[in-house]
Amino acid sequence: MTKLTILDTDYATLWYHTDDKIVQHVYHKFIYGKEFRDVLNKGVELLKEHGATKWLSDDRKNSALPTEDLNWSMTEWFPKAFEAGWRNWAIIMPDKVAGQMNMNRIMKVNIDRGLNIKVFEDTNEALEWLKSIG
Repeated sequence: MTKLTILDTDYATLWYHTDDKIVQHVYHKFIYGKEFRDVLNKGVELLKEHGATKWLSDDRKNSALPTEDLNWSMTEWFPKAFEAGWRNWAIIMPDKVAGQMNMNRIMKVNIDRGLNIKVFEDTNEALEWLKSIG
């Protein structure tokens, strides 16, 4: 499997798995604002460009999003990602309780929108699940 590094900053790394059409990010520390939006927007470009439907989010090092970023993601980014074809989301939850509560709210809204979401503790298990689905 070929894994291309698309972005690599102090805040996050974004990869694209060419064989399985999986977008993957890992946050290295709390991320917000421009850095947060850049990672997610670049991922949507990958979904569109490659007809990908799968995303793995490793959010262990992140926490609750600032209100501006949460509102932006819910009103602008998630609709763009759906429009680009995103349908399957594997998540490794934030270590901090505040981040987990934030993600639980985000997941609930997006499950209701039809996104297939599964939570994992291990990156390899998450990737195997994404590979195993259509």
